[in-house]
Amino acid sequence: MRPFDRTATPARARLAPYVWLVLGSVCISFSPVFVKLAHVGPTSAAFWRMAIGGLALACAAWLRGGLTLGSPGALGLTLACAVAFGLDLLAWHRAIHLIGPGMATILANSQAVLLAAWGVFALGERSLPRLLAALGLAACGIWLLFGPDWTARPEASAWGLGLGIAAALCYAAFLIFLRRLQTRQDFTEQLRNMALMGLLSAVLLGGTALLGGESLAIGSRNDLAALLGYGLLGQGLGWTLIAANLPRVPLSTAGLVILLQPSLAFVWDVLLFDRRAGSLDILGLCLALAGIFLGATRRK
Repeated sequence: MRPFDRTATPARARLAPYVWLVLGSVCISFSPVFVKLAHVGPTSAAFWRMAIGGLALACAAWLRGGLTLGSPGALGLTLACAVAFGLDLLAWHRAIHLIGPGMATILANSQAVLLAAWGVFALGERSLPRLLAALGLAACGIWLLFGPDWTARPEASAWGLGLGIAAALCYAAFLIFLRRLQTRQDFTEQLRNMALMGLLSAVLLGGTALLGGESLAIGSRNDLAALLGYGLLGQGLGWTLIAANLPRVPLSTAGLVILLQPSLAFVWDVLLFDRRAGSLDILGLCLALAGIFLGATRRK
């Protein structure tokens, strides 16, 4: 695959995919809010996210006349995306219970490092010194935001660390597969791909929940409303915006922009759930945003 060339499009066209990526990251940053409001098990929450999001996108694709299976190559990549994202959600939710949401989020979002390495060494993306500086700033910022959770949980285990790293590997693989899947696809085809990916992931997650003895039942209207928001905003809208614009930006930069998700999730936690924000938290948020900006504005 040839490295992304930003010089072939006008300035406004070059900026647009970054704006959409940011908006998509803002949408998925509300995911922890909906998970907190929906009183269901972790795998059940992931199942309903993918099922609701997949069904909504399937309806959108059907209205645009694009509800078809697609080529064998696209189907294979869609299945790979579904498996990778489903495994990422499974590993991340379980890591949360072992090492806390903060450290689990840090480990899962080390996908930015993995994507940066893939972009530089496999896709020929350059500006390595600026990228390393951006990754360092973002990593320090995320650590200041979430790192203290690690020391507050003495029961943390090697299993939690392993699951967090596994989540990062699956997350990075998902983004690589997704970028390739959505390249040279029109918007209707992209909707179809995301719908099918969501429904396939829901099958995987639903089967895992039932095999593990976890109920998929929704207990109340409030839980249903939270799950609808989780599926429609977090999965349906957010990931559609990200998936449609992944092929239009360098992969390493996309990984950094998606780091907005945990940073903004912290902000919503402060604003909506009265989490206390100290000076280190504010410093961490500023460092994370500075790193994201530095990486997103680098030249090839």
